[in-house]
Amino acid sequence: MTPLTRLGLIARPHPSALAALVEAAEWLTTHGATVVLAEDEAAAAATGTRWPTAPREAIARDVDAVIAFGGDGTLLSAASAVVHMDANIPVLGVHLGHLGFLTEVRRAELTDALASVLEGRTWTETRLLLEGRVERGGAVASTRYALNDIVITRGRLSRMIELDVAVNGEHVCHVRADGLIVATATGSTAYNLSAGGPVIHPAVDAVLLTPIAPHTLTNRPIVLPASADIVLRPQIDGTQSDVVATFDGQFGAPLQPDDAVVIRRADRVLHLLRTTTRTHFEMLREKLNWGA
Repeated sequence: MTPLTRLGLIARPHPSALAALVEAAEWLTTHGATVVLAEDEAAAAATGTRWPTAPREAIARDVDAVIAFGGDGTLLSAASAVVHMDANIPVLGVHLGHLGFLTEVRRAELTDALASVLEGRTWTETRLLLEGRVERGGAVASTRYALNDIVITRGRLSRMIELDVAVNGEHVCHVRADGLIVATATGSTAYNLSAGGPVIHPAVDAVLLTPIAPHTLTNRPIVLPASADIVLRPQIDGTQSDVVATFDGQFGAPLQPDDAVVIRRADRVLHLLRTTTRTHFEMLREKLNWGA
C-alpha cells in the first residue's frame, strides 16, 4: 500500500489514551509525517501549538488516514467522521479500551504499527455500512450512517416497545420487545452479541435483525442479504414519547408517532487499516476466551 504520511489523530478522553496520542504524534513528527490532532484531545493533553488541530467531525479533511486511540467506541467516532465527510480514507484503531473487536493494534505494538503506516506496509479491509433514514410526514427528518448497528429502543422508562418490520416491501413480523437491533456482520460482535444474536464473519455480505429481550420467545434473530431494504415502524403513542433510533451508539434520533426508519446498504464503505497479520478468528479467541 502507498505510504500514509498525513495523519489525523483522535483519542478517548482518558489519560492513557491521551498519552498514547501524544507519543504517536511525537514519533510521527520525528519521522517526517504531518499530524493533525482533534481539538478536544489537544486541549485535554495540553499540547498547545505543537501540532495543528481540527474539530473531530472535520479530522478526516486533508489527511491520508485517521488513527483512533481507545476502544471500539472511539473507532466508531472516527469512522463516523470519515464516513459523513465522504472521505475515502482508512481508519486504524489502537486498542486502549475494553474488549476492542475493531481496534487492531495493541499498545505494545504502537511504534511498529506507525512505522508500517509510514512505510506502506499495510492493507485495508472493506466493511459494509448501513444508511438509516428517519422518514416523517413524507419528508426525511434525518439521515445517518452506521458501521456496527442501528438500534430502535425504549428511552428512560423501563417499558416494552412494539414495531412492525418489513423487508423489500413485504411485512415480516410485529415485534414486542425492549428494542430491535439491525446490525452488520462487523457489528455482530457488538450489541447484537450481547442480545443473543449470532457472530458473523465480517466478509459475509449480510445484515442481522435481532430483537432485544423479545416478549414473544418465537421472535428470533434473522439473517438477511445486505441488499435488503428494511422498514421499521415503531408503534408510538402519547405514553411512549421517548423511543429513539441510535446509530453506532454515537447519534440518537428521537422518534415520533408515524415515523418510519428506513435502513439499507449505504452507497459508501469504510476501510479499516491493518498493520498485523492477526486474523478474525484469532481476535475472537482472544476476546471471547474460546478454548481458554
